[in-house]
Amino acid sequence: MGHMSTSSLEQVASDDTESGPGDPVLDLATESISSFASAVPAPKLPARAPNGRFVGVPPASPVTQPEQELPADRYLERELSWLQFNERVLQLAMDPTVPLLERTRFLAIFSNNLDEYFMVRVAGLKRRIATGLAVRTAAGLEPRELLDRIARVAHELMGQQTEVFQHDVRPALDAEGIEVIRWDELDEAGRGPLHHFFADRVFPVLTPLAVDPAHPFPYISGLSLNLAVLLENPKTGVEHFARLKVPPNLPRFIEIDESAQPGGEHRKRFVPLEDVIAAHLDQLFPGITVLEHFTFRVTRNEDVEVEEDDVENLLTALEKELTRRRFGPPIRLEVDESMDPRVLEMLTGELQISERELYRLPTPLDLTGLGALTDVDRSDLEFPKFVPRTHPDFAPIETSKPGDILAAIRHKDVLVQHPYDSFSTSVQSFIEQAAADKDVLAIKQTLYRTSGDSPIVDALIDAAEAGKQVLAVVEIKARFDEVNNISWARKLEQAGVHVVYGVVGLKTHAKLCLVVRQEPEGLVRYCHIGTGNYNPKTARIYEDFGLFTCDPQVGEDMSRLFNQLSGFAPRSKFKRLLVAPRSVRSGLVDLIEEEAAIHASRRKDEPPGRIAIKVNSIVDEAVIDALYRASQAGVRVDLWVRGICALRPGLEGLSETIRVRSVLGRFLEHSRLFWFDHGGDPQVYIGSADMMHRNLDRRVETLVRITDPGHLSELSQLFALGFADSSSRWDLGPDGRWVRHAVDEAGDPLVDIQARLGERHDKRRRKARSR
Repeated sequence: MGHMSTSSLEQVASDDTESGPGDPVLDLATESISSFASAVPAPKLPARAPNGRFVGVPPASPVTQPEQELPADRYLERELSWLQFNERVLQLAMDPTVPLLERTRFLAIFSNNLDEYFMVRVAGLKRRIATGLAVRTAAGLEPRELLDRIARVAHELMGQQTEVFQHDVRPALDAEGIEVIRWDELDEAGRGPLHHFFADRVFPVLTPLAVDPAHPFPYISGLSLNLAVLLENPKTGVEHFARLKVPPNLPRFIEIDESAQPGGEHRKRFVPLEDVIAAHLDQLFPGITVLEHFTFRVTRNEDVEVEEDDVENLLTALEKELTRRRFGPPIRLEVDESMDPRVLEMLTGELQISERELYRLPTPLDLTGLGALTDVDRSDLEFPKFVPRTHPDFAPIETSKPGDILAAIRHKDVLVQHPYDSFSTSVQSFIEQAAADKDVLAIKQTLYRTSGDSPIVDALIDAAEAGKQVLAVVEIKARFDEVNNISWARKLEQAGVHVVYGVVGLKTHAKLCLVVRQEPEGLVRYCHIGTGNYNPKTARIYEDFGLFTCDPQVGEDMSRLFNQLSGFAPRSKFKRLLVAPRSVRSGLVDLIEEEAAIHASRRKDEPPGRIAIKVNSIVDEAVIDALYRASQAGVRVDLWVRGICALRPGLEGLSETIRVRSVLGRFLEHSRLFWFDHGGDPQVYIGSADMMHRNLDRRVETLVRITDPGHLSELSQLFALGFADSSSRWDLGPDGRWVRHAVDEAGDPLVDIQARLGERHDKRRRKARSR
């Protein structure tokens, strides 16, 4: 999917950026953070109490006053905020400055996002209403009122998507020789190859299902595209109804071979598969008159619930639940807008779909299939080719040999940012080299989502077969990756890997790898802690950070955490890690409150406090309220949020000093970063946790403190770029509306953060090679 970047923070090292004198991005970024310290000092680890929480700085008198009550309407509705995020994806599909095939891809991503939203979020809300568990939301909406608002916005967005495709993107594709053509628009020469395709590839796999007293209404699987066919017996005049499922294992759009036609090598023509099937319905119903046919599509509840306390074998229980998921209740029905009222009445009645859940749309339905069109070989209609490069600290001395990853980590901590820094020559090589190293004794790894042909899993199997102790904490409940993860769990177990499924009642979402190696001075623990999954495919399009270190404190923390995941260590304490569900929320709230206290006690000539956070979503009320109180105390708060934001920025007396921005582009912004200026001694963390209830209460999440001055400088530059007024972004207003800023007052495009980051990383590599 996706789509998708961005004081001590003031220190933007000129030799580490591409900006020269007078560069507007650097000038504006530096000006916007001029209140921060001019250098990044060597950080000091904060003191902690025995319970692992921070020992707070004694607050100045203004903070010790009784806290005023925060307004009741201070939260935005999270479900509507998600729909706004998907609207931003749609805006990229509408943007004529985005390459045409990328716009097409964003249309497909929009549809896929919305499918998952209905299958999980809307379905969950309906389930809670049905069971009487739904309550008024934090934003003050009653559950049924929220459903009504979701339906209203979703109808508008889906209608807008259709308009964009039919009247903007489709004509533009046609002008470029990539044509989405309907059957009625084809001449006989164009139809000829499709007759053969239908006979050879389609007809054998079709199963028409009649509906009459002897044939009950068939089960309609979730997200399947279907044809509703109205038939008439020519002898009796009696009308019949049949349902025909469009085979999901065939291409959604069928390409017509134009190579033999004049100029055909420069033209691509695609016909929707359902059009090809509809044109041959007479072969499926011989002797019966086909009156009309219409397409429709059902979305079902596909969330998975497993009561772990009640089952002995989580793997078996989840497999059974995945089978049941196919039969979840319908929650959305998309239909051809021209559907006969009698057919529509039958569908809505049999599926028990209300008017609110009915979406009448122009065909073709299911625009997730547009992703197939983006495979056309037209580099001129795509983003410029991007190739991840090896991080300079991992670059081999001799180009014919791979770099020694463990030796590089022994030399210094390494902070990588994907996709700009290659995943395969950093994270993947780290695990593969550890698996092959005769001195490595053990490898411990979390796996949340990984690719279908995972080299990570292969390396763990190689390590186990080589006699190393290998532990894999596999999260088989990772939504929509359950089947994949079950498969890898069984494969790992068969190879002798110790496979565990984490802590009962919690998803293990932390991104961790621990390598234990025997060295002359004793055992050394090499650690990787990341913000993204161990998935080499998504690492090419997801923006994420990862820290490699052999710091003894981090190694000790990681060993304790893995022991907690695989055995019984409920009272583990950590020094450089914050671990959910125990200490991420409390640790961050403590840091927010400390920032407010330091700000209140500063001298007049000292810069104000500042907090900068980059996450996918921020919903948690405790964290939001702490940020509100910090803003009331005068702390400057910058939030870089890709998706959901329930916080209202810019409200007088509540959040005047809070800015919220969002960045979407060719890469999916996925990293989670937390910066607290802390009076010039920055406290900075990266990790896996978003500011959502599920992350803070129902998942094992990990944040690690960044201590290297060079890494702090790099992160400061990222925040400076992200909050520069010259950077392209969306800004969230106090009314809950997002406003896009893509051009300046002169109409010139603002800086593309992701492109600028690519340039910075390239410059860093060139500089490293010239040393």
